[in-house]
Amino acid sequence: MSNGGIIGPVQNPIIQANSTVTSFTASGTFTARANQPSVVVAVVAGGGGGGAGDGSGGAAGAGGGGGAGGFRTCSSFSVSGGTSYPVTVGGGGAGGIYPSTQKGSSGTDSIFSTITSAGGGGAGAQDTGQQQGLNGGSGGGGGQTDAPGPFPNFGTGNTPPVSPPQGNPGGSGIDNPNFQAGGGGGASTAGTQATPSGGGPGGAGSSVTSLFGEAPQPFYGPTSGVYAGGGGGSGNGTAGTGGPGGGGNGSNSPTTGTAGTTNSGGGGGGSGGTGGAGASGIVIVSEPAFASAPGVWSLSEQYNYKKAGQWTPSAPFDVDFLVVAGGGGGSGGLGGGGGAGGYRTSFPGGTKLTLTGSTSFPITVGGGGTGGPADLNASGLGTSGSPSVFSTITSTGGGRGGALTLCSPSTGPNSDGAPGGSGGGGGMFNAPGSSTGGSGNTPPVSPSQGNNGGTGNRNPATNSTGGGGGGAGAVGGNASSPSPTTNAGSGGTGSPNSISGSAVTYAGGGGGASNAGSGGTGGAGGGGNGSGTTPPQSASSGGTNTGGGGGAGGDSTPASGSGGSGIVIIRAPGAAGLTAAPGTNTVTTLPAPAGGCKVATFTVSGTLTT
Repeated sequence: MSNGGIIGPVQNPIIQANSTVTSFTASGTFTARANQPSVVVAVVAGGGGGGAGDGSGGAAGAGGGGGAGGFRTCSSFSVSGGTSYPVTVGGGGAGGIYPSTQKGSSGTDSIFSTITSAGGGGAGAQDTGQQQGLNGGSGGGGGQTDAPGPFPNFGTGNTPPVSPPQGNPGGSGIDNPNFQAGGGGGASTAGTQATPSGGGPGGAGSSVTSLFGEAPQPFYGPTSGVYAGGGGGSGNGTAGTGGPGGGGNGSNSPTTGTAGTTNSGGGGGGSGGTGGAGASGIVIVSEPAFASAPGVWSLSEQYNYKKAGQWTPSAPFDVDFLVVAGGGGGSGGLGGGGGAGGYRTSFPGGTKLTLTGSTSFPITVGGGGTGGPADLNASGLGTSGSPSVFSTITSTGGGRGGALTLCSPSTGPNSDGAPGGSGGGGGMFNAPGSSTGGSGNTPPVSPSQGNNGGTGNRNPATNSTGGGGGGAGAVGGNASSPSPTTNAGSGGTGSPNSISGSAVTYAGGGGGASNAGSGGTGGAGGGGNGSGTTPPQSASSGGTNTGGGGGAGGDSTPASGSGGSGIVIIRAPGAAGLTAAPGTNTVTTLPAPAGGCKVATFTVSGTLTT
């Protein structure tokens, strides 16, 4: 009996799964991809709320800091491919309310499969009967006491107990006449006991960078991969600071304590009034890369692999891209700021690139240009940035700033900014008139990859200023010329882009230099500041992996700022197979509402394999 057949050669399916990371900032469902054997997991619960005081600003009452949410990780958690796992992200507890002088509420649990992290304990408050911190993942700090002490009125951590521990206890408060409250416990250290001079700081949180990669990562947020810091306690003195990892600062005034940082699991800060709210938690799941070939496949399996793009050769697919070149270096000798690296993108709404499956694509990430020395001659010139390249897309390096040349000829091309993705700012001009900013969008592409640099001048004879480098979003600022103050031009602003899943601004121009006024401010998007005298300011370099231009230097200050290195980001459908080499480059999976898109981020030159 025939059951059908295949005409022509059959190529074996190579089931290649690249390392992907999914972060849950709200409850949802995680579905393991086919054949995935295990995952790496971090589960952080919601932080506890800070305790309340009596509204007198700590003079007669102080609330403790909220305990951090429980922090649990697993480096190899077994999963079944294709199986869905519910994910619960715990909420932060409310701060205690003034004038009720209540304890803070505890946070709620975060859960992934069989891993549960307990919510952080709410903090104790000022009133008798409300001073005891609550137990939790980490314990809440104790409120002020009204009896000789200190006595242990903190909440305990690691409740319920697990191994390794999910948190630590809070710190105790102390009594009249000092009226100080303890800090909330953190994932790494206990909350600090209050002292006669102030409230106790919150305990430190713990880092997940050893599991998911060094910061920055698009899924880490503002705490750079450190989570579950305790909230700081309030007091009649110095308020306790929140622990690293999102803990909120305490307040020694009637104002509300600082809330924990969203999705950090940090505890809320205690207050002399209303306590700060605890932070919501987070769940992060990494699917490590693997490759397998089952060996025997039915026709139905072959069809499903082909449909999923896992039967080699895989089908072409469209990708969005962001390609930012290295920024230009600022120039010395009262020079112009460096132009931003060229900025080219399809996201959002532009023309995508089509990639062929099972293919390697070289990626070039351009370096920033070198900043010039503090020299009033041609040697003060910086250098332009280097291009970044992905497939058919090339972004040009930012143009270096212009520099004064006192040697013959006294004016000319060294004073002008260089062209580039965005042009460098013009330097000091040793003659009546002004120097020219470099042209942006060179060579020309559509949409434009950058803008022109600003002009520099010398007016009066002893006052000299440089123009700002152009940015992706605006031209560089021109140097001003009123006497006796002469301000340098600011760098042009960059352009924001959320292709990575987070809004980041890239390709800001560098600021120009002045010897009789303010140095130019670097443009948003990594532009470096130019040197100035009013106020005193040294040149700074463009931001790493932003493509920002370097700030210009003066005639006797340290060297000008170098341009920032570029970056290349590719965003593909979730079904696409992507790997990025070398290991400093990453591939991550975005959570909803991005629809599970995969994002390859190249901070150094390497190879994208589909």
